[in-house]
Order: sequence, then structure tokens, then C-alpha cells
Amino acid sequence: IQIVMNPMLDNQTAIVTGAAQGIGYQICSGLLENGANLVMNDLDHDLLQSAMIKLGNPFDKVRLVPGDAGKKAIVDKMVTTAIDEFGALNMVVANAGITIPGPFLEFSEADLRKMFDLNLVGSFLLAQAGANQMALQKKGGRILFLSSVTGIQAIKGTEGYGMTKAALKMLARTLGVELGPHGITVNCVAPGATETERTLQQPGYSEGWGELIPTRRPATPEDIAKACLYFLSPHADQVTGQTLVVDGGWTLTGPLPDEI
Repeated sequence: IQIVMNPMLDNQTAIVTGAAQGIGYQICSGLLENGANLVMNDLDHDLLQSAMIKLGNPFDKVRLVPGDAGKKAIVDKMVTTAIDEFGALNMVVANAGITIPGPFLEFSEADLRKMFDLNLVGSFLLAQAGANQMALQKKGGRILFLSSVTGIQAIKGTEGYGMTKAALKMLARTLGVELGPHGITVNCVAPGATETERTLQQPGYSEGWGELIPTRRPATPEDIAKACLYFLSPHADQVTGQTLVVDGGWTLTGPLPDEI
């Protein structure tokens, strides 16, 4: 995914969580194509190794840090790896997240806390650790959160998940103010229905969503990654605190949840 006219991400280093497949993998692919170094994280070590092989085994440009991105020790290890291996940290992409749908009246505390720990706490800690390093470097930087249309429009059965994704939008806004003086921009991309390895396991996923989305198809991971690459590039130097919805127009006309 090359959206730049110059190799302007050369010698820039990015951390991407949830990087082994889907949207995270495509973000990594786009960053590599544009010259960046990568610290890739995923909970599944074997899947992470497979992703690196799929990317062409770029041993000089990629380091792997498997583990739970909701844990501070793993977050700190990602930042340390970026500095030790590549000398700086310029971008962090908090992509790792978990979706647990279920009826509100029966939703368990354990599932709620599981989503909060990864979707929110992990994103907060990664942004914090990344921003501290960027502030020390005094060269600015980029922080990007992956939100969701479920944080914008109510969808029955996604109350807990949608709450975490809405919170990321507000986190981007407040950090945009706090980190702006350091030259660090903070933004969100909010994907709509997207064809990933997980969603395509649902029978009729693409066809069903294709009937509801104005563009008549769900997004692909590449569609989402292109939006992410914009925020991570110098083209977005003066853009911060924003959330870009990439949903083919679904939230413009969005069917009521009962119609999904």
C-alpha cells in the first residue's frame, strides 16, 4: 500500500499490535512498503511468525514481540525492542482488540473486563509508553487507535465492545491536546464491517453486509490500512484528535440494529 510520493517513512520505526492478520497485518505491509521498520506484536506467536514469512522474512526491518498487548510488561518490551533494535520510536498503532458480543442483561463481568483490559487499558498503556519515548526524542511522532463504527452507532449486543471503541475516540481527542506541544499527533480510524479471517467465518457475512452498505460491499483490511497509512504519514502533519470512519457509508444511513 504505497500512498506516498517519497520514501518518507524510511528509517521511521512503528509498533503495531494485533499484527499477525487482518487489519494489523495490512498496516504492517503498508508500513514496510513505505520504508518503515516494524515491531510486530500478537498474542499468537506462531501466527506472528507466519505473518513475518508472508511479508517476505524482512529480518533487517522487523522484530517480533509476542504476548498480551493489554499487559504493561509486553508494552514496555515493545518500546524497548524498538529502541534497542532500531534506535528510535516514531509511530505506535494500537490495533489489538477483542470483540465479545452478547445480550446486555446477561453479559458477564469476566468478558467485560477482558475487553477493557485489551481494548482500552492496552491502548492507553501503549500510547503512554510510546509518547514518553517520542517526547524524549524531541522529534514528534504518531499515535493511532483502531476504533469502530460500534462506538458511533448503537448495535444491539455490542454494548461493552462499543463502549471501549467510543472511549478510544475520546482518548484521541484529549491526547491530541496534551501531546500536540510535543509534535505528536493522535488519531483514530473507525472501521465498519470488514472482511477479515474472523468475520469471513460467519456464513453470509459479505453478502449480508453488502446489501446494507451504500458502496455495496464490506471493507477489506487494505481499505482500512490505507486510511491508517494516511494518519501515519507526513501528509497528516496537522491532523490530530480526529476519527476517520471507513465503512462504505453505512453510518450515513445505517440500518437499525434489528435489521442487521
